[in-house]
Amino acid sequence: MKSLSEIETTAKRASRAAGYSWGIAEEVGKSIRLSELFGFPGIKHLNQYYQNKKKKNFETIKLINKINKLNSSTFCPIILGVNFIDQVKKIETLKKCSVENLSYPLLLLPFLSRGSEIIGKKLLVSFDDSKFLLNFNLSILSNFWNKEIPILANQVEISFLNNEDNFTDHDWKNLYKLAENTFVEETDSLKEGAAGSGLTDND
Repeated sequence: MKSLSEIETTAKRASRAAGYSWGIAEEVGKSIRLSELFGFPGIKHLNQYYQNKKKKNFETIKLINKINKLNSSTFCPIILGVNFIDQVKKIETLKKCSVENLSYPLLLLPFLSRGSEIIGKKLLVSFDDSKFLLNFNLSILSNFWNKEIPILANQVEISFLNNEDNFTDHDWKNLYKLAENTFVEETDSLKEGAAGSGLTDND
């Protein structure tokens, strides 16, 4: 089994050989490492994308807007991903954005996951019938487990979710009330045994 370090290094070098700058190649390496860590076939899709890239030109997005689409061709997931990280705080103000005709959308996911960590918000990502919940770059939940992820997404939607508790105020109060049973009432004997008690100043 290949280590995550090997995966990151090889993906980075392959990306440089595929024509990207060392800076972008390094970002790809980090993202493919994350993809494999979360259980997604990042190496497989990256390899397929670079083989296809030799025959086809993919369009790039420099400035990400609320709606991003092309009349023809498809978008490059790598440049989109790198620019998403760079612009994520501005894109967050849009609440939601979409991209039409994106090649190899799986390659975009780890970039979005890293963006989730930067802004401290969960992201809900969907492309066609696939849905992914990105949790602060700690995990990715999906309804597409053990299925073949498509190499072309007709439309990708990225939604920024508000941070909210997953429990009701009633549940929290009940649990907190139970936790109060561990609280110890302060007594004179506890005060005497507290840190620093009983020390004298000999100066």
